[in-house]
Amino acid sequence: MSFLRFSILCLFFLTGFSGFAQRRPVISARDTSVKLQADDPIAAALDSLAYLKLFETTRYGSEFGRPSAMGFSPDSVPVYEPSVIAERIAKLDALSPFKLVYNDEVKAYINMYAIRKRNLVSRMIGLSELYFPLFEEALARHKMPLELKYLAIVESALNPAARSRVGAQGLWQFMYGTAKLFKLNINSYIDERCDPIKSTEAACLYMKYLYSIYKDWSLVLAAYNSGPGNVNKAIRRSGGKTNYWDLRPFLPKETAGYVPAFIAAVYVMNHAKEHNLYPIMPRAVFSEIDTVHIRKRLTFTQLSNVLDMPVDDIEFLNPTYLLGVIPETGSYNVLTLPKSKIPVFINNEQTIYAYRTKETVRDSLLNITKALPVASKTHVVRSGESISSIARKYGVTVNELKKWNKLSSGKLKRGQRLKVSAPYKAKVEEVTQQSAPETSSSSSNGETTAQETENNAGSTETDKPKSTTKTTKEPASGVSYYKVRPGDTLWKIAVSHGMTLDEIRKLNGFGSKSKLQVGQKVKVKKKA
Repeated sequence: MSFLRFSILCLFFLTGFSGFAQRRPVISARDTSVKLQADDPIAAALDSLAYLKLFETTRYGSEFGRPSAMGFSPDSVPVYEPSVIAERIAKLDALSPFKLVYNDEVKAYINMYAIRKRNLVSRMIGLSELYFPLFEEALARHKMPLELKYLAIVESALNPAARSRVGAQGLWQFMYGTAKLFKLNINSYIDERCDPIKSTEAACLYMKYLYSIYKDWSLVLAAYNSGPGNVNKAIRRSGGKTNYWDLRPFLPKETAGYVPAFIAAVYVMNHAKEHNLYPIMPRAVFSEIDTVHIRKRLTFTQLSNVLDMPVDDIEFLNPTYLLGVIPETGSYNVLTLPKSKIPVFINNEQTIYAYRTKETVRDSLLNITKALPVASKTHVVRSGESISSIARKYGVTVNELKKWNKLSSGKLKRGQRLKVSAPYKAKVEEVTQQSAPETSSSSSNGETTAQETENNAGSTETDKPKSTTKTTKEPASGVSYYKVRPGDTLWKIAVSHGMTLDEIRKLNGFGSKSKLQVGQKVKVKKKA
């Protein structure tokens, strides 16, 4: 090979390798020069309804065989000339203090509601049966335009659990600071931004305050979304103009679509039938629910088991409580239930407070067993489970589950395997398998309950006591006899006598599946 050919080959190799080295990062990383359009926050709020599972497919207005007042087929998507829609909006404007107009921006949102996202809008119409009567009552009391109820459609699509990318929360999408200004309580257990009643009252007060500044409801909407500071800046930059459409170019991009979306919501909700849109109903509407005051700590699991009501339904009706727990606050908290469950709750309130589940046993044993060795368990995600429901099941926090499984978000897939690690997990599982999962109290007349009878089945006749004395001392051996009473578990007896579960089992020759019988004598360590 000549020197010239060798030099050309080396040059080709070096330049080729250099080019490959330069191109390689571009292949593996997104080209930041390409500007991707962010999702419309109003559309994103509407999309969140797809994950709410609390809709009936058999009630009036469902997707299947729904009626049509206009004679459309179920899958028909009516399309109208712009002049027809403009005429309808003009009639709505004549009866409204808002300046309702029809233009290309409004048309785009009408198409989103009436054409592209029809199924989600049907869900939203169903939710309006739950929330609009509440909104209308508050707005009428404050002597404010009833059309403001449609603002919650733009803010959250009537999803009380909606959360924006910047941290706004609830039906009315309050930011943390604004919520605190209007006395909404936010802590580890409660977020009143998600409380339909309290957040609606706060929203009314905030909008009344904004109207006292601008005297224009369109500017109130803009200020509610972006803050009065941004509206004031837009007024200055526009040369002092106070018409929303004149200010629109100077407002933040998100707010620029806010009033058009509001007008589109007013139109679609008033002309849903003309667009062949009918409600997919939630499991409860306003006329079917009521509230009671809660004065002691309750978990959603306790309520679910006693009232025979799915936890998902309780969560849906009570979005204020973040951890599936109604805390004891020294005052009272409000619990929303279907009206059919209210008499059951009132007649059995103390029984519900006293109800002991495996979950509540686990909670009560947490402090006792936190020093036990760490145990791990693998949980396979089932259909309908959420990361919060799994956390509650194992008595851990959502953040702990995320940390153990290196999850960046709380979204799970069916069949996904999760590692659960907790210092108290193994022992508590062992204990709660033995304890009665229903109630730890006996019947009011002192007789053994049906559950206790079931738990006591299988005990031999020789286990029964021949004495009615609670404890018979045997000083020589350092052992006493404890007489089992209704509601006792082996764990409770062991802890009350300063013993471990293994010690009391070994002392009595019990196996892991041995059951106790009321009146049975159990050997325990003599108290000093």
